[in-house]
Amino acid sequence: MSVITIAGGSGFLGQVLEDYFTKKGDTVYILTRTVKRKNDIPWNAKDLEDWTKILEQTDVLINLTGKSVDCRYTDANKKLILDSRIDSTHALGLAINLCEHPPKVWFNSSTATIYRHSTDKQMTEKTGEIGDDFSMNIAKSWEKAFHSITNPKTRKMALRTSIVMGKHGGATEPLKNLVKFGLGGKQGSGNQKVSWIHELDFARAIEFLIENEDLDGNFNLAVPNPTNNKTLMSSFRKVMKMPFGISHPVWLIKLGAKLIGTEPELVLKSRNVIPERLLNNGFKFIHSDIEIALDDLVN
Repeated sequence: MSVITIAGGSGFLGQVLEDYFTKKGDTVYILTRTVKRKNDIPWNAKDLEDWTKILEQTDVLINLTGKSVDCRYTDANKKLILDSRIDSTHALGLAINLCEHPPKVWFNSSTATIYRHSTDKQMTEKTGEIGDDFSMNIAKSWEKAFHSITNPKTRKMALRTSIVMGKHGGATEPLKNLVKFGLGGKQGSGNQKVSWIHELDFARAIEFLIENEDLDGNFNLAVPNPTNNKTLMSSFRKVMKMPFGISHPVWLIKLGAKLIGTEPELVLKSRNVIPERLLNNGFKFIHSDIEIALDDLVN
């Protein structure tokens, strides 16, 4: 059994991983600003404080820390999005190097959004084209901070995670609500690719990477065959037995994003991401069909 510490683990993805690994018999600690449970450890995601002691008994460190990008990209929010990722990564890297018995493995979050908008070219870890806008530059800075820290005794992997579909969080809830109110048509052209992963495969992929001790570097966490927005929304309607869904033109998405305080790129960007390294190393997905996955998560 392993000891797993999840930094920034009180959100949706952290809870998916805590649930998965606890059921396997592992001990899971959560580094969090808001301590609510006995396995929660206080940290401010920046300074080296008492939380560093837990790393001495940690086998696997997973860093999920970072302000959500589901907000308007104001100057203040942009600074928080960047600083929260870089500060936490630097603090963890330094803490690892101060350990007598450092974690064997360190996973740091990244994002599949690091690749440019693409409807045709498939983005693998090797051949993917990394773009140049705010979201992509955040991802580049995040990975640069992670890889620039030398941790000689710790194997390191950056997780370029796509949209995670979950029972109680991730992209599933807001899309379910759109469908429920008859607004579940395509968004924009509907041709934009949607790279996604079921919450169970997200946890299984991390377990696979822990167990395969010769692997390190960057990994795309996404199903082998991305769907597109039109198919995604029709699959939601089908599993929720909703016969119709009003589509959203681009102008309406831009207006709606402004009203609810988010950015239109979250639904309009085409993410065409392929998990080539996972596949080449023998990982098998349980959920790679969007309709079957949604049937499992929604009903």
